[in-house]
Amino acid sequence: MTSPLSLTMEERRALEALSRSRTAPAADVKRARLIMLLDEGLSWSMIGERLPCTPDYINRWKRRFERERLGGLYARHLGSVPAEDAVRIEARVLAWTQKAPGDGSTHWSTRRLGKALGISHMMVARIWAKHGLKPHRLERYMASNDPQFESKAADVIGLYLNPPAHAAVFCVDEKTAIQALDRLVPVLPLSPGRIERHGFEYYRHGTLSLYAAFNTKTGEVLGKTAARHTSAEFVAFLTDICTHQPKRKEIHVICDNLSAHKTKSVTAFLVAHSNVHLHYTPTYSSWLNQVELWFAKIERDVIARGIFTSVADLKRKLMRYIRQYNLAPKPVKWVHRNPAHRITTDSHVTVH
Repeated sequence: MTSPLSLTMEERRALEALSRSRTAPAADVKRARLIMLLDEGLSWSMIGERLPCTPDYINRWKRRFERERLGGLYARHLGSVPAEDAVRIEARVLAWTQKAPGDGSTHWSTRRLGKALGISHMMVARIWAKHGLKPHRLERYMASNDPQFESKAADVIGLYLNPPAHAAVFCVDEKTAIQALDRLVPVLPLSPGRIERHGFEYYRHGTLSLYAAFNTKTGEVLGKTAARHTSAEFVAFLTDICTHQPKRKEIHVICDNLSAHKTKSVTAFLVAHSNVHLHYTPTYSSWLNQVELWFAKIERDVIARGIFTSVADLKRKLMRYIRQYNLAPKPVKWVHRNPAHRITTDSHVTVH
């Protein structure tokens, strides 16, 4: 048995964290395990079997740790000297990566590009990682074609950052065609070593729509379900919003450009309720409506994995979730991070 290294509490904590790391280099993890085994008093032969490693390896890192403690556990190897044509090869990889392959495929893989250039696929992977290239990834975007994008966006942002005094601001939208799906086979529940499993077959009992009004100040949600999303239902929901607020209080409603939001009945409602003001987001700009963030939350928490025996059961579970959420609501912290963009906090603010 070898003599222990008398690790301090801080050293042991650092070594244990490194030995459990899944992101640290494997060589660093191995050296951390080596020092911990030495401190436990294991013989070199036992350590060599466990890691595995040679006696020279054990002796070298044991001496470095005794001399420099944790600071001595990092390799001094500076890496190999870059090849003379490394810059040229890197430039070729970058140029080829940004062009479509000639075999009809849409993007390169490391092995396909490595074979085409006559280099190792690992070299391609390292160059891609260095320059942040990920040909296998794809992101989609949607550009607004609204000619009044700037003024509409600034109006909505102004309501978030500088809302009118003594007024309520609501983000309103409908989540349409929510399916009441019932599984035809039993659900296998979550258990140690096994994720929850659902069968592929289901029965669809029907659909309903969920209207939601997100209070930007408090984070509370006013919800209502409906069989269809019509202009009459939208007006009825606006009426519900008004009944939940003090009489004659200014109410600002942010909504999208759905045709049901711009009918004659909606106009008549606004004439009868002069304290209610609708603010339309630009086209293809649902990201400006905070209620969409809440819809994503209820989708994850209730709808995506929910099992509903009927439309009534779906309605009951949606409304129960809203009631529980409102016990501890959370407003969205809307921050405009880059004033260099064309929409700035000084562009326009809502004034009524």
